[in-house]
Parts: sequence; structure tokens; C-alpha cells
Amino acid sequence: MPKPRETAVYTHGHHESVLRSHTWRTAANSAAYLLDSLKPHMRILDIGCGPGTITADLAALVPDGRVTGVDNAPGILEQARATAAERGLANVDFAVADVHALDFPDDTFCVVHAHQVLQHVGDPVRALREMKRVTRPGGFIAVRDSDYAAMTWYPASPGMDDWLDLYRRVARANGGEPDAGRRLKSWALRAGLTDITATSATWTFATAEERAWWSGLWADRTLASAYADRATEGGHASEEQLRAVADAWRAWGEREDGWFSVLHGEILCRKDG
Repeated sequence: MPKPRETAVYTHGHHESVLRSHTWRTAANSAAYLLDSLKPHMRILDIGCGPGTITADLAALVPDGRVTGVDNAPGILEQARATAAERGLANVDFAVADVHALDFPDDTFCVVHAHQVLQHVGDPVRALREMKRVTRPGGFIAVRDSDYAAMTWYPASPGMDDWLDLYRRVARANGGEPDAGRRLKSWALRAGLTDITATSATWTFATAEERAWWSGLWADRTLASAYADRATEGGHASEEQLRAVADAWRAWGEREDGWFSVLHGEILCRKDG
């Protein structure tokens, strides 16, 4: 039988406004739930590595091991390689891969990690089965995803309500599940995982600098990224509606009392061995 292939479309794309967010991510702010389980000798697979900032952090934490970062977008891997080279890391490599059909033997990795991946894939349960397959007995599958419906902010903004409704419609039309965070444990159980620790954590944007950064990247993403193209081409929003959403983001960012929280679901699963 042919290997299953990715069927969903990545909603965000790799516009500068997207990478502005992705390159901000670190192991500390995006994978803290995993770090206490790491040992210096471990071999790690980082799925959906993007520009490689988390991948490089993980490589630094396993100096006697090795980290392989994979992504299904070949172009972004050049930036990931540059990130690792800038940090002088010799124990990291990168490859193109589809999480539904990983090109690695069974029981290869001590840890298989995926940050903000399962919300974008066509079959998250199959993806988790693949992650389990390539994990060594006794090893860990570590997954973290945001949950859009649980994101919250102050003050109230009808324009940002429109943003949330629009984003969730576009993401689902692309074959993904934007409210993935709350579903991770259920998906893991359906994938046959049994030793599951489920937690949650947040990113919060409240200072003037944080508000300017977060609102600016979402305003730009709404107008200029692949997400904007998919919103208009899919008939989900007009350009005028996208401009109104972007304006709402910038207005929120200018509010001294502005506050935004992103909820993430997390699962740390030990493979039976």
C-alpha cells in the first residue's frame, strides 16, 4: 500500500509575519513541560521544526545525543540549518518529512517532539501513531498545541471576535483543527498511547512591547500571509473585512490595559517498553 500523505494545507505559510512569531519560540517558552525528562545522551526528533529555534535549544540540552529536525516545507529548513550553524551546534541535522509517514525505522528516537503541529495536520491520530512507532520503548512523545477557542483577551473587541471566528473557519477549511489543545489527550488515547501526562500552559502578552509585537504580527499576517490568501480565495472574507480585522488588532495593541492569553494543551506520553 502507498504511504499515507499529508492532506491538510498549512494555514499560516511562511510569510515574515509568521516567522516573526516562530523564531521567538524557545525550548523554555514552548517546551518547558518536556525539559525535565531530557538526558544528555538522548536522540530527539523535532517534527515541524520550522526555522529551528526550538530544535537548536533541544540540541544544546543533549550535548552527547543528537537532534533531527523535520518539516514538510523544504524552504524553511535552510533557515533552520543557519540557526544551528550560528549557534555552533554539531549534533543536529534536518530533513523533509511528513508526520503521517515518517521515513525512520521503528524505535529510533528517545524523544519525539511536535510543537504546534497537530492542529495543522489532516489526521492527528495517525500522526501520533507514527510518532509512537519511531519512539523507543520507554521513550517520550511530547506534543503541545494551542487552542484558539480558549484564547482570551481584554478589552472586548468585536473586530477581534471576527478574527477568531474567521481564523477557525479558514483553518478547518484547510483540513486542520484550530482547537487542538483540548483534544490532545483524546487523540493520544485513540492512537494507542496509555501513559499520558496532560498539562496546559499559556503565553501572555500584556506589556507595551509584547502588545505591539503580538498585535503587529497578527495584523500583518491577516493582510499579507498565506492565511490572508486562503481567507479571500476560499470566500471566507473580503479584503475589506481583513483590513477591519487588522485594524482591530492594532487598536487592541495600543490599549494600555490590553491583555492577551494563548492557552496550550500539552501531552507527555511514555511509550510502553
